[in-house]
Amino acid sequence: MILSQISNTIYPLPEASMQKLEEHISEVSFPKGHILLRANKVESSIYFIKKGIARLYTQTPDNEITFLFCKEGDTLMSLKSYVTGQKGYEDVELLEDCELYQLKAEVLENLYQSDIHIANWGRKLAELELVKTEERFIARQFRTASERYHELLQLHPDLIQRVQLGHIASYLGISQVSLSRIRAEIR
Repeated sequence: MILSQISNTIYPLPEASMQKLEEHISEVSFPKGHILLRANKVESSIYFIKKGIARLYTQTPDNEITFLFCKEGDTLMSLKSYVTGQKGYEDVELLEDCELYQLKAEVLENLYQSDIHIANWGRKLAELELVKTEERFIARQFRTASERYHELLQLHPDLIQRVQLGHIASYLGISQVSLSRIRAEIR
């Protein structure tokens, strides 16, 4: 996806504001398996996925728990670092070779001061990320694993082809054996 498409899904910017934003964004590429963001670290960049897929996860003493997949057009960031400037709680692993747009959070903060349209864009970015978090929380609390899997199939059918089943099972909060049972019921 091109940057202007991604930006417009967040909040449409006037052309002059979009140009200001683009001046501070660079394109970067990383290989599959790269850890883009680290837990317990204040992250200084925000990324937008041009091409590829990533997972956000947290580590427990026993395993890793995937809580989000992001793909083309999505934002990768530590929301806690972005909003509060504090250490985040998530790791971000690239599940494919990825092409990303990178924006330094400090630069974005400066742009907020000089351009009200970019400030509104940033507010909308944070609001959208908060809504995604709320939706994940509600799904985890009030839907069964089978319902969450069906929703994943409906909203993001390509993930099943692009992501290891172990990561999908973790995302759903179940074992791979349980995921196999759910998948067998669908066939």
